[in-house]
Amino acid sequence: MARQPAAMVRVMIVEDDDVTRERFARAISSDPRTTLAQAVSGGREAIAHLPAARPDVLLVDLGLPDVHGIEVIRHAERTLSDCDIIVITVFGDERNVLESIEAGATGYVLKDCSDPDLVDHVLDLRAGGAPMSPGIARMVLKRLRARGEPRPQPSAKVEAVLTERETDVLRLIARGYMHSEVAAKLAISPHTVGSHVKNTYRKLAVNSAAAAVMRATQLRLLDRP
Repeated sequence: MARQPAAMVRVMIVEDDDVTRERFARAISSDPRTTLAQAVSGGREAIAHLPAARPDVLLVDLGLPDVHGIEVIRHAERTLSDCDIIVITVFGDERNVLESIEAGATGYVLKDCSDPDLVDHVLDLRAGGAPMSPGIARMVLKRLRARGEPRPQPSAKVEAVLTERETDVLRLIARGYMHSEVAAKLAISPHTVGSHVKNTYRKLAVNSAAAAVMRATQLRLLDRP
């Protein structure tokens, strides 16, 4: 029996800058693995169109002219259970990036990322990754550590510490590597990377790579001995 072709990933773009929105829309539309569900310039318009567009991935700018992008993220989290969210951001916006993590975003790209990188980030997110531009990943981890939060006591939901390989995988994801890049760097298969990530989610009682990085950072599990 012939294998059914994979469904194209539906992407909705929320970006008020015309040049960036149109460039991202062209990148998504021109790749055979993705399709443009909607492209809008404002937060209210995005919230209004979300039910009909039903995107698999929502690309959202935080600095919208009407409703803040974080409100759009929160609305998508409440109303679309299977929608993954990527923030379109600029370097140095760490406060908003951290708030977007808490609101439900799991991927972050800089506005000047290349078209192929944008599509790769979208596909990596749907495959269970947490795509982050390396600069954003480092910035987020630095900000988390600078908070100086006390080490939380492990709850009953948190199992044994991560294995050495699980820690290696999570460290690379925290630095912004995609699953395929992690696999190449560690000389393992992408499937094995996915298995390590799933085990990490279970152990840390989280549902996304961004949450896993945050939780592991709080528990000091990524600190080198």
